[in-house]
Amino acid sequence: MKLFQIYHKIILLFLICIFISPYVFADDLSPSDDTFDISEILTDIDSIETNSSTTELPMINSRAYVVIDRKSNTILIGKNENQKKKMASTTKIMTALVVIEHCNLSDTVEISKKAASTGGSRLGLKTGDKITVYDLLYGLMMRSGNDAAVALAEYVAGSITDFADLMNEKTTALGLSNTHFVTPHGLDEDEHYTTAYELAILSNYAMNNEIFAKIVGTKNYTITINGYPKSLINTNELLGVLNGVYGIKTGFTNGANRCLVTCCKRGDMDIICVVLGADTKKYRTTDSIKLIEYSFNNFTYVNIEEIVSNNFENWKKENLPTITISKGVSNYLDITFEKIPYPSIPVRSDLVDSFQMYINYESNLTAPITKGSSIGTITLELEGKMIYSGNILVNTDIEHKNILDYLYDFCQNFSYIFNSILKI
Repeated sequence: MKLFQIYHKIILLFLICIFISPYVFADDLSPSDDTFDISEILTDIDSIETNSSTTELPMINSRAYVVIDRKSNTILIGKNENQKKKMASTTKIMTALVVIEHCNLSDTVEISKKAASTGGSRLGLKTGDKITVYDLLYGLMMRSGNDAAVALAEYVAGSITDFADLMNEKTTALGLSNTHFVTPHGLDEDEHYTTAYELAILSNYAMNNEIFAKIVGTKNYTITINGYPKSLINTNELLGVLNGVYGIKTGFTNGANRCLVTCCKRGDMDIICVVLGADTKKYRTTDSIKLIEYSFNNFTYVNIEEIVSNNFENWKKENLPTITISKGVSNYLDITFEKIPYPSIPVRSDLVDSFQMYINYESNLTAPITKGSSIGTITLELEGKMIYSGNILVNTDIEHKNILDYLYDFCQNFSYIFNSILKI
C-alpha cells in the first residue's frame, strides 16, 4: 500500500512538472546550466568575430535578428527579421508603454489574487499587496515580473483581454502589421507574436518616452511594497557592462527561447539590436555583442541628401533646357526634389561610393502647371535596394495663356517678321 502511495506521488509530481514547466522556465528564470560569466565574453571582443577589418557577417545562433539605426529606422543588418516569432517578455516593452500612456503613475494598486498567482518570473507580489504604478513598472521591466504585468493590465483596463486590446490598438497606430498581443507578460500563446524588425521599431518608439527610457536604463532600484523596501537588479546582462548600452529588455520562454533587445550609442551612432530565438542565455548575449560591435565597426553615416542634391543639380544643367512647356505664359521651369525624411543614414563603409541615382521625368509639359505638382521621380539605390524615392516638384505656378497672351505673341511675331523684311 505504501509503495502504491509512493508511486502515486511520483506520478502526480511528474504530471505537475509537465503542466507548469512552460511557466516555471519563463523569462529569465533560466536553468542552472545556462549560467555564464559575461566577463569571459568581453575579455577579447575580437575573439567573437568583431574584427573591424572584415565586412563578413559574424556567425549568429539566434533564429532571427536585426540591427536598426534609431535616427532613421534603417536596417543595418538582419536575418529572418520579418518572420513572425514568439517574443517572451520583450512583450513588456508594449505593456509598459501602454501603462505610461494611460494612467497616473503615482496611483496605488492593490494586487488581485489573479495577479499574485501568475507564474513565471515574478516580482513576488501577494494578494492584497499595495504598490504604486510607478514601482510596478520598475518591477515589470527590471525584474520582468509577470505578476506585475497582470496587476498593471487589470488596473489600466480591468482585464487582460481588454488590456491586450489597448496593446493591439497601439500596434495598429504604429503600423506594425505583423505584431499581435494576447497577454501583458509574454508567456507563450499561439496568437502572441511579433517580428525582430517590428519589435525594433516598437522599441525605438518606446525609448523616445523619457519615463520608459529611465526605467529600462536603471541597473539597481528600490521599490516599496506595503511600505517596505525591496531592491531590484535589472535582468539585462549588457546594461552597465558593454560600452554604450542604455536599455532595454530581456526575455525567455520555452517557445520563444532567449530574446534580448538592446539600445547602444557610441558617438553619433545610435542603434537598436534585437535577437530572438537564441538557444541559451550565453548565445543571446554573445550574439548581441557580435551584432553591436559589427555595426559600429562597419557602418558610417552618409549624407544622402547631399548626394541627391549634387546629382540633381548636375542633371538639371544638362536636361532642364530640353523640357518644353506648351500653352504656358512662361517657359521658365523652376524645380526641386521632395524632402528626404532622413538626410543621413548609416551605410557599410565599403559601400559609401556605390550609390546609384535614377531620374524619370516628363519632357513635354502643358500648362497650366500648379506649384507642387510632380513632373517626375528620383530614386536612389544601394546594391539594388531603394534608399530614397521622391517626386520632382515644380516650385512656381505656370498659367495657361489667355486670348490676350496669344494676341501679344501674335504682335511680337508680326513685329519680328516686319522688321526682318525691312532689313532686306
